[in-house]
Amino acid sequence: MSFVFRPPTDPNLSKFVEDNDYDSLAKYLVGNNQRFRENIIIPRILGPVIIKSNEEKMIESTIESCPFKSLTSCIIGYGLGAAVGLFTSSLMPNVSVTDPNALQTQSAREILREMRTSMLSYAKNFAILGAVFSGIECCIESARGKTDWKNGTYAGGVTGGLIGLRGGLRAGLFGAAGFAAFSTVIDYYMHQRG
Repeated sequence: MSFVFRPPTDPNLSKFVEDNDYDSLAKYLVGNNQRFRENIIIPRILGPVIIKSNEEKMIESTIESCPFKSLTSCIIGYGLGAAVGLFTSSLMPNVSVTDPNALQTQSAREILREMRTSMLSYAKNFAILGAVFSGIECCIESARGKTDWKNGTYAGGVTGGLIGLRGGLRAGLFGAAGFAAFSTVIDYYMHQRG
C-alpha cells in the first residue's frame, strides 16, 4: 500500500502553503542530496570498503613518503643510539690515564663527560644508519612497486656497502654482504611474528 502526497485543494489552505514550503519540508525530512559525505561505505562480498576523505589521503601520503620515513628513522635511531651509548659507557668506562689509582680519583664530572661523548657518538651513528637504510629501502620499494623481503635485503646491501666503502673496496663488499644478510634475517623474523 503506498501513499501519494497531494497538496490540499482547499483554496483557504493554499494561500498559507506554497510549493517552496513543500520542497523545504521534503529536504528537512528526507535530507539534502547535495551534502558532503566523509566516508562512504560500499558493501562488498569480503567486507565493507571505506573511501577515505581528502585529508586522510593527504596525511597517509605524507606518512608513506620516503623523506618522512627517513626522518622518522633518523629520530628513532638517534634515541636508540643514545640509549646504547649510555649502556656501553656504563659497562666500559673510557679511562685514558695509565695509572691504576686514577679510577679512584676520577671525578663525576669526567665520567659524565665521557658518557655524553659516547652517547652522542652512538646516537649520530645510529641516526645516520637509520636514515640511510630507511631512505634506500623506501626508494627501492617505490621503484620495484612491491613490498616484500627483497627490499630490505637490497637496502641492507647498499647501506652496508656505503658504510664499508670508508674502509676500502673489500670492506665495502663484506659490509654489503653482512648487512644484507642481517636485514634479511631481521625481516624474516619480523614477518614470522606478525
